[in-house]
Amino acid sequence: MRAALLVIAALALAGFLAVAVVLPQLAGSEAKEAAQALVAAAEAAKQQVAASAEKAGNLGGSGKEVKIAVRADAKHGELKWIVESNGAIRGWNEKNAIEISMFPTMQGGKVFWSCRGYPITAMPAACGDRPDR
Repeated sequence: MRAALLVIAALALAGFLAVAVVLPQLAGSEAKEAAQALVAAAEAAKQQVAASAEKAGNLGGSGKEVKIAVRADAKHGELKWIVESNGAIRGWNEKNAIEISMFPTMQGGKVFWSCRGYPITAMPAACGDRPDR
């Protein structure tokens, strides 16, 4: 009887560890992949905004005609973006509760980007709130 209870307790502990440790790590890696997909898919829009802003000499209206189509991903669910008139790009993925925001700035006639996202632990290095091109 005692041995059976010990086996049951060990199985319960193993199940608890799987739920408490392994599943969140798997969810974390899926969130990181989804965040990377959001950032990467915005690259063409960033280039369009930069080209428009650099031609006009300012960011006003640089994102007006720029669109990013919703992407249905079998693994991550729907990936969505909005490009604002000032060139800012916002993306999100409801399935993994991820949001990104990319902000353009102009310096010396060139466009530079900063990126922030949530949750911070899922964000790729390219979206760590430091300026990049």
